[in-house]
Amino acid sequence: MIERYSRPEMANRWNMEAKYQAWLDVELAVVKAWNRLGLIPDDVAQKIIDNAGFSVERIDEIEAITRHDLIAFTTSVSETLGEESRWVHYGMTSSDTIDTAVALQMRDSLKIIIEDVKTVMETIKRRAMEHKLTLMVGRSHGIHGEPITFGLVLAIWYDEMARHLENLEQTMEVICVGQVSGAMGNFAYAPLELEEYTCEELGLKPAPASNQVIQRDRYARLATSLALMASSIE
Repeated sequence: MIERYSRPEMANRWNMEAKYQAWLDVELAVVKAWNRLGLIPDDVAQKIIDNAGFSVERIDEIEAITRHDLIAFTTSVSETLGEESRWVHYGMTSSDTIDTAVALQMRDSLKIIIEDVKTVMETIKRRAMEHKLTLMVGRSHGIHGEPITFGLVLAIWYDEMARHLENLEQTMEVICVGQVSGAMGNFAYAPLELEEYTCEELGLKPAPASNQVIQRDRYARLATSLALMASSIE
């Protein structure tokens, strides 16, 4: 993000620390799910939950050698653990971690935007009532037309923003999905319940169907919804 134009509450959800924290949140949710399924003993799972961490600098050092971001990340996490590190990323493929983590980042970011839209709408509504009798020139084909009120202009804007709010709330449902289905999404190394328990822990829904990745039309839906809203703001 461009620092000059980024608010801290949004930028802090997309810096490298936040990115890897989201990855770790997913990994720990999977550990809890395996524990719930009886594979990882309680004491081992608790050790991982209590002690797992990472270093952005260390990840960069490892990635310079491995040329693989997820391997660099899991190696850094493993360095903060003992033998129990063998259970980190167990039965998963890279995109299980990365795509599910991106869903967390998108969800938390969209929550901020939705609240901002509600605030803007309240402001527009208040101004519309304030100017419901404020006369102004109406325009048609670039020339003066019948007189209208500035309140009408604002009311139309409010109605448009209301559609954007509804669209953003529907988009939230589209993007809040995760996956823990392994390479190719065929559940070859993990039961279906692992994905269900993990997503439940993270507050996401399991993707109804996915392969190596969560399908990108979900990302495009978010980008499109934001672009439409931004055009109304502009």
